[in-house]
Amino acid sequence: MPGLYSVLLGLLAVFLVVQAIRLIWVVVTPLGPMGDWQAREVQVLSSQSRLALFSSFDPFYRTGPAATANVVTSLQLTLYGIRMNEGSGLGSAILAGPDGVQESYAVGEEIMSGVKLDVVNFDHVVIDRGGTKESLYLDQSVPAETVGGEFDTDQAATSGSSSGAAGTTPAAEAIANAVDLAPRSADGKVTGIVVSPRGDGALFRAAGFRDGDIIVSVNGQQVSSTSDIAALKRRIVPGARLSVEVERGADTVPLAINMGTQ
Repeated sequence: MPGLYSVLLGLLAVFLVVQAIRLIWVVVTPLGPMGDWQAREVQVLSSQSRLALFSSFDPFYRTGPAATANVVTSLQLTLYGIRMNEGSGLGSAILAGPDGVQESYAVGEEIMSGVKLDVVNFDHVVIDRGGTKESLYLDQSVPAETVGGEFDTDQAATSGSSSGAAGTTPAAEAIANAVDLAPRSADGKVTGIVVSPRGDGALFRAAGFRDGDIIVSVNGQQVSSTSDIAALKRRIVPGARLSVEVERGADTVPLAINMGTQ
């Protein structure tokens, strides 16, 4: 037994010597297991790169595909409510037809013959009308001011303006002569079309405009350049139907303008 004890004591001594050597090696050797590793220097992006990065980031998915159609529908539909489903990307909408009866439709359901609900957004929906995508916006607290019927050409020829009575539609040429259009710019870019009345302003008001209105979109297309003013003037023709959005104070108000035939 004394011999076995001596052997175990010798092995323990050897083990302690080996561990002591390893400890000394770790202390005196500057190299780690990864070699001569050094941390990289912090790289700071330039202001232009940071601006481009954050401009491309869309946390609310506002630039998703098929979000908005370029044409506002001419169907006699009214949108009263929207329910979005962020998880599935689907949703439903409460719509009413010419009869005024409100019904709920899910995305993909048929609203009327050949017309289906295609996309639901927070303030409007997109409908599929025989393969054509058309937008329909929520019924605002201030209803869309639609001027219906036919224009009294004798009255326009006599006075050059209209009293705006219900049931009359200002003719295209009369509206063009009753409204001044000027660009609104911000940071060197055109952001809207300022409209102002000519004459007594009767036709201006009959078309649905008010002093201080600024047109920000025409038929679903945002105003972004001075060429949009010329394009708007070209659209003011007999029989045309325009859907515009105007900034009116802190609100955005949709207007539907029907051009009578002369």
